Amino acid sequence: MQKSVEYWLVVVVARILGVVPRRLARLFAGALAWSVFHSFGRLRRVGERNLQLALPELPEDRRREVLHNVYRNLGWQLVEFCHMPRYTRENTKGQIRTEGLEHYLAAEALGRGVLVLTAHLGAWELSSFYHSLMGHPMGMVIRRLDNRRLDEFVNSIRCMHGNQVLHKDDFARGLLHAMHEGGTVGILMDTNMTPPQGEFVKFFGITACTASGLARVALKTGAAVLPGFMLWEPKEMKYVLHFGPQLHFARNGDAEVDVLAATQQCNDVLESWIRRYPDQWLWIHRRWKTRPPGEAPLY
Repeated sequence: MQKSVEYWLVVVVARILGVVPRRLARLFAGALAWSVFHSFGRLRRVGERNLQLALPELPEDRRREVLHNVYRNLGWQLVEFCHMPRYTRENTKGQIRTEGLEHYLAAEALGRGVLVLTAHLGAWELSSFYHSLMGHPMGMVIRRLDNRRLDEFVNSIRCMHGNQVLHKDDFARGLLHAMHEGGTVGILMDTNMTPPQGEFVKFFGITACTASGLARVALKTGAAVLPGFMLWEPKEMKYVLHFGPQLHFARNGDAEVDVLAATQQCNDVLESWIRRYPDQWLWIHRRWKTRPPGEAPLY
């Protein structure tokens, strides 16, 4: 019964926000996000701790501003998700664009598959949706929602223009198949992991258990890897889907050493983008929760 109520609540809210003018919906979502910021102390404290760990040079008032903006951007992403079913190539021209598409097209042309290195940065739900809307459907590695009907509803929107979902609990086979077929898969690589799925490498100078699957698949298949993020650009007042240059991983003959080096390289790239857009990363996730044996917890 509870899951049914949860499903219908989300569907009703999505339908209402989806027909409210975008600017008005963003104002509502921003106010809702502000309320959540002040109401849920645990998440706020996680965000404050992460900013202290990763960006200790920032003054306290700036860290608080960053955290406020994180919640605002989450509210804005909710609005984008609710509006996505109505988006077309024409009606998105004034509010979304792509930059660096040549990097993606060059990687795709190699024919060995493309792995898009991404993170919970900016409007990650909008990024793959818009890419498919513009004629480039892709796979997405995601975690199933606990509510099956809600999971199906969310995925029906994600996949409106040809995208496919690969669930984390059984994605390896689908990921390898996509690479052999020359397809594209986006992987969110910025969440806390546990061994053996994760390897310990540095992230903002702090040891972080990091998913190594992208590095393993890229080294095994020769798939191209490049960063991709949908970011809000305040000067333009629009979202921009950025693609960076292809990454090149070293192969030194020792498979595990190569995986560690490639995973570290990915983290370095993610960190560089987060430093450029600190207000748009999901600081309220306990990214450094898993510690190497013998180390004290950070939270």
